[in-house]
Formats: sequence, structure tokens, C-alpha cells
Amino acid sequence: MRRNTRKNWDKRSRNRRGPEKPAGKRDLEANERVTRVVPPSRETKRLLEGIGTPRVGPFKPDEFQLEALAALEYEDVLVTAPTGSGKTWIAREEIRRLLDSGRRAWYTSPLKALTNSKYHEFIDEFGAEKVGILTGDRKENSDAPLIVGTTEIYRNQLFDSLRGGSEVSADLVVLYEAHYLADEDRGHVWEEAIILTPPRIRLLLLSATIGNAHEFALWLEEIRGVRCGVITGPMKRPVPLRSAVLLPDKRLLPLINENGNLNPEILALAADERR
Repeated sequence: MRRNTRKNWDKRSRNRRGPEKPAGKRDLEANERVTRVVPPSRETKRLLEGIGTPRVGPFKPDEFQLEALAALEYEDVLVTAPTGSGKTWIAREEIRRLLDSGRRAWYTSPLKALTNSKYHEFIDEFGAEKVGILTGDRKENSDAPLIVGTTEIYRNQLFDSLRGGSEVSADLVVLYEAHYLADEDRGHVWEEAIILTPPRIRLLLLSATIGNAHEFALWLEEIRGVRCGVITGPMKRPVPLRSAVLLPDKRLLPLINENGNLNPEILALAADERR
């Protein structure tokens, strides 16, 4: 009985406790430190300056884009231009011209994810009935006049056509990320695709990182017996890259300072981590 009485008394005592004490000054200061917003530094403001949605206006192609389209009328074309400068626009407009005249095209890329992305992009542009996709995982609308696929699948179709005595049904082949030719593991796929593509099929090669473009073009001419023009885009990215580091305290630090050096605050944080 005593034990039960003690338990009941304990419960009653706990129930009799008054409301919790209001937070003290120290507690409020601690919470304030957690939620306090650190004002951006001058470097951070400079990092974020100008970022936003650009003004809507009529599209005007660059001179190198128009030059590439004109050259595709009579020769292979290698386009070297920074990322974001509009290489895909060249391919899209040439594909549009071919589809409008009842001809066919292949668009190859090195990655399945990129291939899927281009597939949906071209469906929006040309309509689902005109676009198919061929990868190791997907095979849809394979008789469409425009096929989007990985470079390996296109190369395999070339091998199949050789064995079967048939021809690949295409008037243009776009080799996106053509610099993969130099890749140690997969470069032979691009090399075989270029060598086996019949000279009657135009090649449009797109890359942002080919440094020896004219040497590459001469090799293409020797292999295919078709002249290859080199079109060079702007030297700098139209939309420059901005690198920053987001810290656990939610501060954003520019990776590079105004002098072009690694941010000293990031170096200090890295040094602390190594200790």
C-alpha cells in the first residue's frame, strides 16, 4: 500500500507543477544566434550580381551559327564553341531543314541521361511522331525520321548494315561531344563511327573542348574523303561560370577572390579540418 501511495503521490506532485518558466536571457540569445542571418559580404554580393531571368527578346543567331549551317550544305562541319554558346541550335536547325524536305537524321550523345534529355527536347520541337530513341535501355519509334541515341548504338547499326549489306537510313549524323574520340576507354567507338559512316552522310561534330580542331578536321578529310570545315565560336562562355562554397552555417563564399586566387577563408577552413 505504501508503494502505491508513494506512486500516486509522485504523479500528483508532477501534475501540480506550475507552467514552465519563461526562457531566460541566455536561452533567447542562443536561439537568436541560431537564426541570425549573416549579411552577405562584398565578395558574395559581387558573386550573385546579375543572376536572374534575362529579358525576353527576339532570338538572333550568332555569325558562327549561320556560318556552320551554310557550310553543312556541301561539307562535314566541326564546330568548337564554349558550353552555352548555341551549338545545339545549329544541329536543331539543320535537322529541321532535313525533316521539312523529307530526309532523315541521327543525333548521338555519349550519355543515356543526355540522350533522354535531347529526346524530349526534340519531341517538343518537332513532334513525337517524328522522333525516336535508341539506347541500351529504350527503343521507341525506331522508324522515325529523327533518331536520338547513344554513339555506341549508332556504331552498332553501322556494323549491322555492313554485315547485312544495307545502308544506314540517315542524311545527317550529329556527333555531340565529339572530343570523346580522345577518351582512353570509349574513344574507339567514336573513331569507328566516323570511319564507318558513308561519305554520302553529312557529319556535324560538336565540342567545347577540342584544342586541335584543324588537325582533327584534316584527319576526318583523310578518313572520309569529304572536306571538313572548322567553325569556331566565341572564345569565352556567353554565361560565365561562378563557383562558390556553401558552408554549414549557410554562408556562401566565392571560391575565387577578386585577385583570382582561392578564397583565403576557404583555405583557413580546410586547414582547420586537417588539424
